[in-house]
Amino acid sequence: MSFLESMDVLSSAMAAQRLRMNITSSNLANAQTTRTKEGGPYRRQDPVFEAVEMEGAPESFEESLKRVRVAGVVDDQRPFPLVHDPGHPDADPATGMVAMPNVNVVEEMINMITAARSYEANVTAYEALKRMVDKAMEVGR
Repeated sequence: MSFLESMDVLSSAMAAQRLRMNITSSNLANAQTTRTKEGGPYRRQDPVFEAVEMEGAPESFEESLKRVRVAGVVDDQRPFPLVHDPGHPDADPATGMVAMPNVNVVEEMINMITAARSYEANVTAYEALKRMVDKAMEVGR
């Protein structure tokens, strides 16, 4: 494994976690949005990641080097919670119930902390790799 391949793996992981933080931020920002342009309340989103083998990687799974790629962003299909609020502009006139977004703020905060810690771990590994490259270049002098 070369230094450049290692940096590629680490940078792909950082990019994936940055996207995860952006999506989580969007979920939190829309936690009370009951009307979207598609109609209905905001639907929570989740990123889907996949491991992708790098070119020239060994054939066995245990030895292969994997990058992280965002396969897509999917909508969470959990049902919308209903809240009784007859004065809300989006309330059902007959029942007074409002369909709220399926965003759980506690779950989103845990996702944000997990993504931030993962990003930090990858930055630390990236910095350690840079120091190893610097030391290797000093040996060559």
